[in-house]
This record gives sequence, C-alpha cells and structure tokens, in this order.
Amino acid sequence: MNTEARGQERRVLFVCMGNICRSPTAEAVFQQMVTEAGLDELILVESAGTHAYHVGNGADPRSRRAAARRGYDLDHHRARRVEVGDFELFDRVLAMDGENLAALRLECPKPLRERIGLFLDHAEDVAEREVPDPYYGVGDSGFELVLDLIEAASRGLLAELRRELGR
Repeated sequence: MNTEARGQERRVLFVCMGNICRSPTAEAVFQQMVTEAGLDELILVESAGTHAYHVGNGADPRSRRAAARRGYDLDHHRARRVEVGDFELFDRVLAMDGENLAALRLECPKPLRERIGLFLDHAEDVAEREVPDPYYGVGDSGFELVLDLIEAASRGLLAELRRELGR
C-alpha cells in the first residue's frame, strides 16, 4: 500500500455461517469489482464464518462452479471463523442474513457494533434483505440467485465506498 493510501483505506469483511458459500462468493465478486475500479490499495476485502464447521476448507464446489461461470475465482479460498479482532480491524462487517447478523452482534464489543450490518442493505432495487443459503439442496438456481444478489449489493457498496474515498 502506498503512503498516499495509508490511513484512507477501507476494510470489508463478508460473513455467512460456514464461510464456504455466500461470504467467499461475496469476497470474490467484490474483490474483482474493487480491482476493476483500480482501488486495490484502498479497499481490503476478506470473508469469514460465524461457525467453525469448515475452517481450513475450500469453498463449496457448487459455489466455485457457479462463480467460475461468471468469471470469479474461489479456488484459493480457505474458510475461517470470525475473530474478536476482526471487529476492530474491519470498518464494515457485513452479514449475509439476520441469523448471522445476530451472532455477530453477540460477539462484537458494544462500541464497534455500528460496523455490523446486512450486506443486502447496499443493494439498490432488490426486494430481498437476506442472501439465502444455497448449501442445502436448492440446485444450481440457488447459487445463481446468490450471485445475482451479491453482484447487486457489491455494486452499491462499491459506489458508497468510492464516495467516501472521493474516487
């Protein structure tokens, strides 16, 4: 990171339950948009899960395939669990749904709770407020819906961060 960017950067953490479907997809989609916007030095993007079920595992193969069809790469992802230090490190901790939002609020120190929110609150013209979990048996259409919602929210979030950064 160059010295001009230091101190201005924004850090975004996407969170779902196991960190193998929705949040790594959000990380990959948003990271690609950040890169295409030339903002890699100003916006740091990661993902994590509220549960430790899949720590160290790669992204779900169905998520990887759906993402790859749209040009996103999840092949190098390794699941991790949210840590208390994440609430201080990240400016925005964005949950995929209300259940994970509630779990984050329980773990987050009170003074930092304003950093937590729902990812889809950044999506314009989207009726849904939660990114549904495609893990259990919804087929390819569930993973495609997840990508649609994540792309919409990513566009809105990137526009918001660009305004904050004056870019």
